[in-house]
Amino acid sequence: MSQSVGRALELLIRLGEGPGTLDGLAAGLDVHKTTVLRLLRTLEEQRFVYRDQQHRYHLGSRSFELAGAALEQREIRATAAPFLARLGEATGQTVHLGVREGGEVVYLDKYDARTPIRMYSRIGRPMPQHCTAIGKVLLADLPEKERRAAAEALDYRRFTEHTVTGPAAFLAELERTARRGWGLDDGEHETFMTCIGAPVRDATGAVAAAVSLSVPDVVLGREDVLALLPQLLETAGEISRAAGYR
Repeated sequence: MSQSVGRALELLIRLGEGPGTLDGLAAGLDVHKTTVLRLLRTLEEQRFVYRDQQHRYHLGSRSFELAGAALEQREIRATAAPFLARLGEATGQTVHLGVREGGEVVYLDKYDARTPIRMYSRIGRPMPQHCTAIGKVLLADLPEKERRAAAEALDYRRFTEHTVTGPAAFLAELERTARRGWGLDDGEHETFMTCIGAPVRDATGAVAAAVSLSVPDVVLGREDVLALLPQLLETAGEISRAAGYR
């Protein structure tokens, strides 16, 4: 990748996290302001960024067009959408659809809970693989050699006292996940959340995505969340069949 292209992409990534000034963006990239200004002007001409009256730069309309096109091109998202909406309506809880992409697990879709307590998660953002129900489901389906390599490559950031902290424990958790056919985040990413995840299979039988329910402990206790498993598994099965799995 050329240096200019790399820097331009880094600018877009940083602006995806929030607006930025020329000084702030240059400092963040550790690049001279004149270089950053030249890149920003090029991006601005193509509507990838725009500058407001306070001289802060934001993502522009072309960035949103591409983001929308990327989502539309993911067939599993369109296939899953009505089933995810129905699951969210039936349970009242937060529903996510996630996929594995380039060695990362990202949210592809989200339906917010009806309760005032909302999960801070964003479509397109990578999620931890070792402490989320979706991450476990997606990695559990990998062939043993790939599963082990993926487990050994993770950094095992500890989010709570329940977070798995090493490859051996995580591989054992993936084995449990594969054996029972669903994944569990038992306060491992956020102490107050319980999440359950189930696999979505494509026409080949491979796990193409995973769907999850996430519930704060002030809304439902652990056992009540687990009682939602039949609905979650049925939804994952419906999406799988709609995607061609038999």
